[in-house]
Amino acid sequence: MSELRLHLASASARRREILDALGLSYTWSAADVDETPLAGEDAESMVLRLAVAKARAARGLPATAILGADTAVVLGTQILGKPGSVDEAMDMLGLLSGRTHRVLTGVALLSGVATSTAVSCTEVQFREIGVDEASAYCRAGEYQGKAGAYGIQGLASVFIESLVGSYSGVVGLPVFETAGLLRAAGMDVLRMTKFSGHAS
Repeated sequence: MSELRLHLASASARRREILDALGLSYTWSAADVDETPLAGEDAESMVLRLAVAKARAARGLPATAILGADTAVVLGTQILGKPGSVDEAMDMLGLLSGRTHRVLTGVALLSGVATSTAVSCTEVQFREIGVDEASAYCRAGEYQGKAGAYGIQGLASVFIESLVGSYSGVVGLPVFETAGLLRAAGMDVLRMTKFSGHAS
């Protein structure tokens, strides 16, 4: 397993933190992919399509396996993208306030000529969010670059009443599904880790 070269097709610091926590050695690069949903496309199809597209965008790099991922926040059938302004972020927080939404993360692994995918779906319940609270949150700037205007690992965690599913999936890279794809491709995460064989 020492010859494995894993590449993450994402510039997301949150996804890198997950791979770091698993003790994996990897390279990474940003994936320049148009994330606009296709007409009539549902959220699950979209995150899987974009995860594959991101992984394929990194094809040609010196890697044994390339990992791509995409996350969507979904309220009913409405996909909430990344807000482009404070006003858009405030609108999204208003929609999510006091309601349950889904967070879907698609993962794609390119290994040789094979492409395998998986999707994680998590239900997140927000408490009621006051306008002053939402405004204070937005002034902190954490909404920027985040689907649904929030990241679970930051200040928005004070809004989350409950979660059913994968925490790491909401962060942006579901560990269970990712490890399963790697294992199916002959790469056991527990043997790949830099910590393997070290006493605790």
